Parts: sequence; C-alpha cells; structure tokens
Amino acid sequence: MSYLLALDQGTTSSRAMVFDADGRLRGVAQRGFAQHYPHPGWVEHDANEILQTQLDCAQGALADAGVCASELAALGIANQRETTVLWERATGRALAPAIVWQDRRTAADCDRLRAEGWADELRLRTGLELDPYFSATKLAWLLDHLPGARERAERGELAFGTVDSWLVWHLTGGRLHVTDPSNASRTLLFNLRTGDWDPLLLGRFRIPPQLLPAVVSSIGICGETDVAVLGAAVPIAGIAGDQQAAAFGQACFAAGMAKNTYGTGCFLLMNTGEVPVDSCNRLLTTIAWSGRGATRYALEGSVFMGGATVQWLRDALGLVKRAADIEALAASVPDSGGVVLVPAFTGLGAPHWDAYARGTLIGLTRGTGAGQIARAALEAIALQTVDLVEAMKRDGAEPLRELRVDGGAAANDLLMQIQADLLGVPVLRPRMLETTALGAAFLAGLGVGVWTGEEALAAQWQVDRVFSPSLPSDAREAVCARWQRAVERATGWAQP
Repeated sequence: MSYLLALDQGTTSSRAMVFDADGRLRGVAQRGFAQHYPHPGWVEHDANEILQTQLDCAQGALADAGVCASELAALGIANQRETTVLWERATGRALAPAIVWQDRRTAADCDRLRAEGWADELRLRTGLELDPYFSATKLAWLLDHLPGARERAERGELAFGTVDSWLVWHLTGGRLHVTDPSNASRTLLFNLRTGDWDPLLLGRFRIPPQLLPAVVSSIGICGETDVAVLGAAVPIAGIAGDQQAAAFGQACFAAGMAKNTYGTGCFLLMNTGEVPVDSCNRLLTTIAWSGRGATRYALEGSVFMGGATVQWLRDALGLVKRAADIEALAASVPDSGGVVLVPAFTGLGAPHWDAYARGTLIGLTRGTGAGQIARAALEAIALQTVDLVEAMKRDGAEPLRELRVDGGAAANDLLMQIQADLLGVPVLRPRMLETTALGAAFLAGLGVGVWTGEEALAAQWQVDRVFSPSLPSDAREAVCARWQRAVERATGWAQP
C-alpha cells in the first residue's frame, strides 16, 4: 500500500491528512494558531507557529493512520496564498511576523501605484488586480520597514516566500527554496505569459531577485524531506495554493468546471483550459496548476469574508457559542426580515476590489433579532459568490451548470440551500469536504505515479448531496437587488 501525506496549511489552522492509494482518508490531525491584529486593517501570523503546528500535524496524522514516514510514497502541500514571509537563509529565522493575505496596510501604496498608471500594466502581465491582497506590496513593505533588510536582501542573505516556500525550506533543512506557478502567480511579480518572474515588476516594487524562490511544477518531485523532520526522506511531489488544490481535489479537470471553497474566505475557481482568459470584470486570471507537460489556467473570484463572517458573529457579538450553531439560529426565522450584512471587515474582494469598504449591517428594525442577523450572514456569504458568478458570465464564461463546493462551511445545509436558491443552479457537495488536502494528495500521487492520470482521479470523486434551487426567480432577483443597494453603502467608507 502506498500512502500520501497532505499538508494543508490554512489561515486559521494547520492540518495534515494521510490518504491511501484508493483516495481514502486514513489519518488526520489539526491545530489552530493565533491571529494577530496589531493595528486596524493589519493581520499577522507568527511564521514559526505556522511551521511548528504544521510539523506537529504531520506527525499526528501519521500516528493517527498508524503509518511510518518510510511508508509514504510522497508528500503534497496546499497552503494559504499571498501570505508573505521573509527569513534569513543562514538560520531559517523569520525576520518579522508573516503578513497575511487579509492584511490591508499597503492600501495607500496601491493607491499611489494606481495614480502612476500601473494598474493596467500589472493586470496585463500578472492577471491580477492592484490590491494589498497580493504579496508584492507586502514584501516591499517589509523591505522598507525592517532595518537593513533591503541591503541584506541585495547581498543574498534573505529569502522571500509564500507559505509553501517557507514550509519546503524547513522540510528540506534549508536545501530547497522553491514555489510552484499557482503560488507564484499570486504575488504580482510573476508574468503569466513568460512563466517566470517579471524583471520590470521586480524593478518597480524594488524587489531584489536574489530573494525569490525557483519556480517548479505543481506536479512532480522537486526534492525530499530531511530525514530528521519526519523520520525518513519523503519525496515532495505536489505543491499548489489552497484554492487551486481544492479545484484539483474536486476533479475540476475540464474547462468550464467550477468549485467554490467556503473557508475563512470564499474562493470560486473556474477552469479555463490551457489558455489564460483575461477578465474585463475584475476577476483574477491565475494559474491553476502545472505539470505533466501542460499548464492549466483559471478565472478566480476571491471573497475575503466567508466563514470568518460566522466567526465574527461568534467571537465579537457572542450570538453563538460554536460556529456550527449558526445554522440552527438562522433556520429559526423564515428570512432575514430585510436585514443585509455586508461583511467588508477587511475591504471587498472581487469584483469590487475596494480596500476602503467596511462592514455594514443595514435594514434593522425593532423586530430584528439574532436569528435575522444570522440569516443575513449566511445570505451574505452566498450573495458574494453570486457576484462572482455574474462577473464570470460577463467575461464570456460558459453558463454555470453546477457548482461543486467544499470547505468547512459547506457542511452547513442551510447555507448550501441558500446558495443554490440564489445562484439558480444545483450545488453539489462531495463526500470528502476537505478537498484542499485531497487535492494536495492527488497532485503528489500523480507526481510519483500512484495514479496514472486525471481520469483515475475523477473516478474517485463522489457526491454526497445535491442542493437544487427552489426559490422563484422574482424572489431571487429581489434579494440580489437589495444586496447591491447595501454594497453601495459599504464601499469607500474608510477612504482617507
């Protein structure tokens, strides 16, 4: 039996899973870690805590499966994207907290670049929007604010990476400084057309090229772990950003297939085949994965507040004790009573890209209670996804026939029914909800020949439940129109 270890490093927790050659889950471990908010709009992680929790989970998953590292055929990595780490090559020590993808501290820097006319050039070269979400302005901020960092970077003493690079560096004992195209394409520094780091953009952001990792295929062996880390030298044979890995785990192998992940944020990816599709509606053109002689591209819409909206109701407002309780609370009322929540706590992502939007709760009356607010929160998650699908339609994408869903919040039956109702298409939930980890295992398994091709993987995808739309079209349109009015009131709120 060949086993695969998937490392799923997310925004609020690290997870590891062991799968067998039939794609069955054999062991799992998960650990949360601290979120830090030192200033309004700032979000940080302790990079060392990310590393330690992920290594602990790897050992825990192996123990849970009763598998030794020497029995692993390969290891795959899926990671939170755009989060930026800067470390010393000599020691592997992070120089500062990791700046998380949600962080908005560089909004003013993006404004200056936009005023200089760089937004269109960046979109043309990278397929991305000019936004603090991506890594380039975060890295530039670190180089500008850490004493001596830029000089040390120019001397080759420092290394930059997204979380995949940070993990691989330490898994290999500092021997390997790499990333894959799906992560590289999220930095605002990677040229989609040339498939390499862009010298013009490196110059504009003042990023010394010595900082950058080598770009390797998403599928295939790039190195192996140091024996001291897991107890054996294990091939690292799959790397992808978490949302691309989830699309792979959902078997979205054909152009036109789409998945939505309901995690901290929501991320809708549609496979567009072997040619990048430029968006006219502020969606992202990104690399889905590469390897086995081909590169696949995707259109993506990124929503910053998905499951994190429910966390806010739990932690900040105390409406529920557990995130899972939100379903029963929202189901206690027939509708939101006209209440709309726009969860723009860290700005709005696609298709608005408004770093200055802020959270808005509107439509309150004396009859508004916790149930209506909870229902509005679930509707907000679904309505942000509707915005993305509509933008894809305007970009000329094939009409959405079904939506495959995954992530923790996809277990919420009411949310999934609301999503189907507001999209007007079936929502398919698979038996394996943790498709991000499964995708990392699939990538690694293909990389070492555990599976022969995508057809074998597609055969393993199994549906758990289909949510069919039941809301009349006029009611759906009314809900969407009310949502758009609320979004208009949330935009630009924190504009200087």
